Amino acid sequence: MKVSEFRLAVDEEFGETQGRVLVHELVLDELGGRTAEAALEDGVPTADVWVALCRANDVPRSRWHGRGRPVHS
Repeated sequence: MKVSEFRLAVDEEFGETQGRVLVHELVLDELGGRTAEAALEDGVPTADVWVALCRANDVPRSRWHGRGRPVHS
């Protein structure tokens, strides 16, 4: 998952405003007590950050994959 796909997935799942707050302010135990933003800056793979964010916010597992990916017609 590219960072651009991560950002799009966050916007699609949580909405632009709430998604930004979650990425910048929510401290995730699964990421070593870091925010998603800090984890990304520290080099944690975006897919791992995405799954941690989903788990922390009770996103159904069926929506963990495919979000943020371009739709090809």
